[in-house]
Amino acid sequence: MLTPRQLFLRHQAQTSDFPLLLEIERAEGVYMYGPEGRRYLDLISGIGVSNVGHRHPRVIEAIQRQLDKYLHLMVYGELVQAPPAELAHALHQTLPPRLDSVYFTNSGTEAVEGALKLAKRHTGRTGLVSCHRAYHGSTQGALSVTGSEDFKRSYRPLLPDVQHIEFNSLADLQLITRHTAAVIVETVQGEAGVRVPETGYLTALRQRCTEVGALLILDEIQCGFGRTGTFWAFEQFGIEPDILLTAKGMGGGMPIGAFIAPQEIMAGFKSDPILGHLTTFGGHPVSCAAALATLRVIQEENLLADVTEKAARFRRLLRHPAIQAVRGCGLLIAVEFESFAVLKPIIDRALAHEGILTDWFLFCDNSLRLAPPLTITHEEIDEACAALLRAVAFVTDQE
Repeated sequence: MLTPRQLFLRHQAQTSDFPLLLEIERAEGVYMYGPEGRRYLDLISGIGVSNVGHRHPRVIEAIQRQLDKYLHLMVYGELVQAPPAELAHALHQTLPPRLDSVYFTNSGTEAVEGALKLAKRHTGRTGLVSCHRAYHGSTQGALSVTGSEDFKRSYRPLLPDVQHIEFNSLADLQLITRHTAAVIVETVQGEAGVRVPETGYLTALRQRCTEVGALLILDEIQCGFGRTGTFWAFEQFGIEPDILLTAKGMGGGMPIGAFIAPQEIMAGFKSDPILGHLTTFGGHPVSCAAALATLRVIQEENLLADVTEKAARFRRLLRHPAIQAVRGCGLLIAVEFESFAVLKPIIDRALAHEGILTDWFLFCDNSLRLAPPLTITHEEIDEACAALLRAVAFVTDQE
């Protein structure tokens, strides 16, 4: 009989010639365990997914309760089902009042696709503006507004009429015009290496969009659901989007995403044509039950209260001559090294010898990604940082 590793390599589609090939048998909290019981401390949360930790008991309980009732029943938006209805209401309660209509998807890239369509439908315009080094997903529309030509050139032609601007550049805001249907921007840029908006930038962006009648789409697929220390990252910057995107940390480990807009904007999908946006599995009851439990865990277990303190602990402990900078917003942190050639052996050493799972960023490959579950304890942070520093010292020979 073939092993899971052999089956993985023989039959599961690969996206690189060098997958991690780390076999995991179970996971709990901030830890994952291999078949022989080896423990790995997960410092990236499945790329920003496990915000409440792996297999949080309340999420598992919600999933099990829903399994006893029903699974998929009907395509999106036709039947009244409690899990998506209750989740939509709970999301609305975390948001400004005008963001009162939630369209559920299966993933973040699907949320991007729906939002782009909605912006074009509402404004009657075709122009889209996004940022250089932004990452919005891999489907064709989402890839079109992703800000890296390296990821796009093999798949062109993509969507026409897309323009890219520099994040944090006030001068570039003039490229947003009355031809622009929407500007899509990550509230905190993730794959660019955790780039936080400079003072006044998002306010000026919001003002420019309002001035020319373009919709502002904030992508919080990675930085939402408590990752930055507030439930939504935009709360820290004094603005409101016209459309908000969420996914990743939303589902507590289950696949789900959403785009959220005012009723009057979302109503564009009802006519000309009717059924203007369709999905079979969006709003799946099990995923919605898990997402509602995740939301409640963040709120009721007060996970946001010490995100800033935990982030500060990482910053305070991660000091070494080879570390050139530490950037972050809450528990979304980038630790910068001289080059990928320095960073990659550190990542490999941390995994193989210290049992620490980390990563780099797609568009900032000299920076180490840290995005642990919000449930990580101070003791686990100390353990992780000590292990990382041992890996850094071994690789750079600066003990």
